[in-house]
Amino acid sequence: MKWVGDNWPLIWEQLREHLYLALVPMVLGLLISLPLGYVATRYARLANPLIAIGGVLYSLPSIALFIAMPAVIGTQILSPLNIIIALTIYAVALLIRNVIDGLRSVPEDVRQAAVSVGYGTLRRVLTIDLPIAIPVIFTGLRVVTVANISMVSVGAIIGIGGLGELFTQGFQNSFLTPIVVGIVASLALALLCDVLLVGLQRVLTPWARATSPLKDAIS
Repeated sequence: MKWVGDNWPLIWEQLREHLYLALVPMVLGLLISLPLGYVATRYARLANPLIAIGGVLYSLPSIALFIAMPAVIGTQILSPLNIIIALTIYAVALLIRNVIDGLRSVPEDVRQAAVSVGYGTLRRVLTIDLPIAIPVIFTGLRVVTVANISMVSVGAIIGIGGLGELFTQGFQNSFLTPIVVGIVASLALALLCDVLLVGLQRVLTPWARATSPLKDAIS
């Protein structure tokens, strides 16, 4: 505990960096995946290729991608942009399937009803399709967030890893405390983000809570 107290400013700074490096790619991945998923559902022949490409991208080793990124995009080796772009790629690779599945889960008669009362395409997608698809999309979003929090630590290999730098410090000095602190903080951060996403999903889908008592009564 003495080490934690003495190094709290460092731990706090790395925790903030870790959160930033994990959440920014998650948001960017979602913003990229939503239009891609819509295009894939609008033109069905594109869905399988996009999902396949996503699978290939996610199979790339994170260490290799982090190391190769500066050479690919011309950034400095210690630039946080390397981690953000790499994790955005992983986020899109994971989310694209969930966005497609979520939009496909919208009943066709619901779409037709929206069109029949005068909804344009954009209005229908934003107010009908996406709200119905939220549970499926958020399932992928939770996986992406936890995965990003885990993979940020790998960035410590190139000197930008948030809490992963505690692991490096502990291994270099053969000192267990920073490693334990880094693991506990990473797990707590992942749990907190997951709980917040569940809460956000509940806020965005109030009808799910409203209908649950009826479902319970029927069952």
